[in-house]
Amino acid sequence: MKVILASKSATRAQLLAGAGVAFEATSSGVDEDAAKQSLLAEGHGPRAIADALAELKALKVSRRTSDLVIGADQTLDLDGVLFDKSDTIDEARIVLRRLRGRRHLLHTAVVAAKEGAILWRAVVSPKIEMRDFSDAFLEDYLTREGEAILGSVGCYRLEGLGAQLFAKIDGDHFAVLGLPLIELLGFLRNHGYLRA
Repeated sequence: MKVILASKSATRAQLLAGAGVAFEATSSGVDEDAAKQSLLAEGHGPRAIADALAELKALKVSRRTSDLVIGADQTLDLDGVLFDKSDTIDEARIVLRRLRGRRHLLHTAVVAAKEGAILWRAVVSPKIEMRDFSDAFLEDYLTREGEAILGSVGCYRLEGLGAQLFAKIDGDHFAVLGLPLIELLGFLRNHGYLRA
């Protein structure tokens, strides 16, 4: 029995590999921006969008294989407003100033599918409070981290210098990184993909 991760996210792959899960990674081929815009137009909020995108990825890949497919997605929710990844350092600066001194949610969704059918899903939503950092700290952070932060919806990498941005995190560390790993491992064990 094989597991396929419908994602090219290096962080998600590292989390699965570190937990001892044998898997292959592939791109889902989902046009996430188009799907997100459609979901927003239909009135869906950030949590529902994370769940829907994870489902789209899992289903699209699962229709091409008989293996178990894992799809995942993450959205940042500040008072009900969806934040996307920044394209430039200037955009990242604006995002981080908006998040500074405030609490936001990271909705992290994972969906397991096989042969076009959903078998399981979970959405975990850690609450994250950014500290009220100075502009000097922000500029130093942007210089030191550079374009690496553009791959994260919140312009931070918890596993790096981004840890200094936070005052408090309530919730699953793995979900902050991009995958509700504990819940996923439970599903894989219960369905014979991992040793119980």
